[in-house]
Amino acid sequence: MADQKETVRRLLDAAGDTYAEEAGIRLADKPSPLYRLLVLSVLLSTRIKADIAVAAAKELAKMTTPRRMVDATWQQRVDALGRAHYVRYDESTATALGEGAQLLLDEYGGDLRKLRAEADGDRDRIRQLLQRFPRLGPVGAHIFCREAQQIWPELRPYLDDKALDGAAKVGLPKDPDKLARLAGDDVAALAAALVRVSLDKKLAASIRD
Repeated sequence: MADQKETVRRLLDAAGDTYAEEAGIRLADKPSPLYRLLVLSVLLSTRIKADIAVAAAKELAKMTTPRRMVDATWQQRVDALGRAHYVRYDESTATALGEGAQLLLDEYGGDLRKLRAEADGDRDRIRQLLQRFPRLGPVGAHIFCREAQQIWPELRPYLDDKALDGAAKVGLPKDPDKLARLAGDDVAALAAALVRVSLDKKLAASIRD
C-alpha cells in the first residue's frame, strides 16, 4: 500500500493536471465552466493529439457559453480551430459545436446542471444524455465524466477502461474503488494522469523507475 501511495504521488506530480486545468478552465458547478468542459470533451473525442485539442479549447475560450458559440459564425469557429492546428476535423467540428450549442439551449436552457438533474444521480444516465450532443460519443462522455467527477460527486469514482489501462502500466490496481482510496480528494486528477500514462510509454516508464 505504501508503494502504491508513492506511485500515486509521483503520478500526480508528473501528470496530475486535469485536462480542464490544462485548458484554463476553472471547473465549477456553473453553466459556463461546464459548457467549456463539454466543448473540450468534444475536441478530445477525435483522433487527434490531446495537446492540440487543449490548444483548440483555449482558442475557443471567448465562446464561453452556448449562446456565444451559436452567435459566432461557422467561419469564426473554423478559424479558431485552425489557429490551434486542429486540422482535418476543423470544419466538421465547427459544425458540431454550433449544433451542440443550439441543442443545449433548446433542451436545457444552456445549463448542463439541468441535464444532471434529469439524470437524478444516475451516472449511466448522465453519460447517455451527454451522447446526444454531436460528436460526443462514448469516448467524449467518458472524458466529460472523468473531469466532472471533481464537482459532481455522484460520478465518483469515475475511472474508465482507459484510466484503468494506465493503472496497470504503472503497477496500480485496476479497481476503481481501490484507486479512489489511494487518490483521496484527487480522483479526477489521478484519472487524467492515468489516461496520460496509458498513452505515453515514456511517461509510464518514468513512473515505474
